This record gives sequence, C-alpha cells and structure tokens, in this order.
Amino acid sequence: MLPRFTFILGGAASGKTAFAESLVSGAGRGCVYVATAEAHDDEMRDKIARHRALRGQGWRTIEAPTDLGHALASIGGDQAVLIDCATMWLSNHLLADSDLEQAEAELMAGLALCAAPVVIVSNELGLSVVPENALARRFRQLQGELNQKLAARADLVVNVVAGLPQVLKGTLP
Repeated sequence: MLPRFTFILGGAASGKTAFAESLVSGAGRGCVYVATAEAHDDEMRDKIARHRALRGQGWRTIEAPTDLGHALASIGGDQAVLIDCATMWLSNHLLADSDLEQAEAELMAGLALCAAPVVIVSNELGLSVVPENALARRFRQLQGELNQKLAARADLVVNVVAGLPQVLKGTLP
C-alpha cells in the first residue's frame, strides 16, 4: 500500500522519475501525473514527449507549473498522484518572482487536503560544486530547504542513485 506522502530524491537522470512512476502505477488506483515543467524550447518538448510515451496509457496529466496546491485539492481518493517535480516548481516560482513563502504554504496545504496518496519527485542539488552566481546559489539553498521540509512531512523518503532506490525513511510498499 502506497503511503499517504512519499518523497523521492535523486540527481539528474538518476532514475528517480521511473522509480516514482513504478510506485504510483503499482498502487492499484487511477494514476495522475502532475507536471510542473513547461515546454519553452524543442529540447524540453522532446523530453516531455519521451516521458509521456514511457508512462504509456492510463495516466491522466494535470499541468501545474506553479499551482500545485489547487491541483492536489482537485484529485479524488481513488487515485494516486505523482508530482514531477518540486525542482521545476521552485524554479518556475523563482523566475516569476513569486512570493515563495505563500507558494510553499499553498503546496503544504494542498498536500494536507489531498485525498489521494502523493509521490513528489525532487532533485538533490547539494552534492555539487558551489554555483558561481547569486541566483544559482539562492536556488540551490531554497531547493535544499524545500527538500528538507518535504522529507520531514513524508511517510516514505527514497534517494535514487544510478537507478537504485535507497530508503532514507519509512518502508517501501
């Protein structure tokens, strides 16, 4: 049985999304993919198309680049949700110069109100070199803080490295 809230971390191309998809699709419920990425160029359009093709049929997609709280509130308890990913969500808010405290509060409220089990994917950015510019350093810091808050709330936390899941908190279903 999928826990109420699962948090999946990993580096770029670590296999975290594929692992998260397997958890959601194995839950025996309708699968909802909440996408935070936006296709601003051909490379991102191709990446989104590849992800959709790999997921296959049976997934309902909700595009929510910034409003995750509202998206989560609209999902019924007979479904399981994958949010991919918190990193793009944060980036979208930073680039829009949003009120990050308000956006985070709305996300946390949406998680609390969602009737379905939720799996959130996020990037672990703290294992790299210190970024060279102030915006990138701010982003790295904010992402680390968001990851810590999400991990603290989660029933299950898994770090994926080279496609291998490492349970940090909780028990895999």
